[in-house]
Order: sequence, then structure tokens, then C-alpha cells
Amino acid sequence: MRNGMRIYHNPRCSKSRQALQLLRDAGVEPDIVEYLKTPLTAGELESLCVALKRDPQAIVRFGEDRAKELGLKAGDARTRSEWLRLLADNPVLIERPIVVDGARAVLGRPPENVSALLK
Repeated sequence: MRNGMRIYHNPRCSKSRQALQLLRDAGVEPDIVEYLKTPLTAGELESLCVALKRDPQAIVRFGEDRAKELGLKAGDARTRSEWLRLLADNPVLIERPIVVDGARAVLGRPPENVSALLK
């Protein structure tokens, strides 16, 4: 069994559950971080964004009620640190799941994206 991977997981999300099952079907038992219970710091989110090769606003769930409450829009003029702080303070806004293998990471939406880490 291959280990060493981590999934930032929301068990209530079907895509997150599918990505986790894909990993398990491939013989991987990842570390599971339920990021709503254990929120990430802005620094941890920065590391994830670097591994994903994405800006923080690219992992924001703008359709969430919380995003609407905060009046967030994809084109908002905010600094990288402001986006990271928003995500750290509002983990429900983080796109899910995120799967990490060392310095590589993928957004598991669609869940099949995790296959790239299994090669």
C-alpha cells in the first residue's frame, strides 16, 4: 500500500468522497485532513496554492452562501494575502478536495484529477 499522500477532505462532499475512494482503490491510504474541523493557516494555504500552481482566488467556492454573505466575486481586487486570510478565516470557501503528494498537488474536481498523482 502506498502512503504519504494527504487529502484535504469534506466528508459531506460527494466529489471529496469519490476522490478518497479513488485513492483507496489505487492502494493509497492518505492522511485525511478534515479542513472544516481543523482549519488551515494562511501559510498552509499559501503552500497548497504553490503546489497547485494556482492563485488563492482560484480555489474559492464563490457559489457558497458564505461567499455571498461576504460579497466576494472572482474579480475582486484583493492581494494574495487578503485572499489567503479570507480562506483561512472561512474554510467553507475552500474548493475541495485537494490531494497532495510531496510537492505536487491537484484539485480533485473532477475526482479523476487525482489520477495524475498516482503515476
